[in-house]
Amino acid sequence: MLITGTGDVFAPGGDMTGGGGVDDWITFGAALGMDVTPFDAVRTSAKPIVSAVNGLCQGGGMQIALCSDLSVVSERATFRVPELFRGYADTYYSQMLVRLIGPVRTRDLMFTGRVLSAQEALDWGLVTRVVPHESLFEVARELLAQSCRTAPRARNVIKSSIDSYLGLYDRIGMTASLMDTEAREGVRAFKERRSPDWVHPELRTPGRL
Repeated sequence: MLITGTGDVFAPGGDMTGGGGVDDWITFGAALGMDVTPFDAVRTSAKPIVSAVNGLCQGGGMQIALCSDLSVVSERATFRVPELFRGYADTYYSQMLVRLIGPVRTRDLMFTGRVLSAQEALDWGLVTRVVPHESLFEVARELLAQSCRTAPRARNVIKSSIDSYLGLYDRIGMTASLMDTEAREGVRAFKERRSPDWVHPELRTPGRL
């Protein structure tokens, strides 16, 4: 399977400006926290999955790229983890990132919301390859074809061996955070294009974080 976006956007993360109300976030959180779909569906798929990251990639979109077997990235792509600015503790992210890039860089990404360039993401070990934008889909298809040539059952044993690390604490912790009042306020602030109320008045910035 090949996953990509449209235009200059691979995936901006969850839609928090859609038709649902703020309270719908709780329902979403309860559904998301225990099985973390669709991320677990990508991570545990028996079929090879390659992400062709064509541009902006953050939030849940970045998780999809990280959960893919391989990620081919346009030189124009950027990456960001804004979850803490939305008011919830994404322990799925923290456990995945700390294994990939260590605790220091994980805190840097999650506590500052910094934007990583495609080359930085490659240097940090977050993506498989960075390619010229015009070569993105050609390279992604080549890697997908190569992955499909591997023995299916043996490949799935390796996938299970690599990915068996998410514990019950992480799933319960994420569920609890998504149901907390901070998550409601984080989504509300995002929709209203302002800083959440936990930000000290002297630290608030114009627009959303």
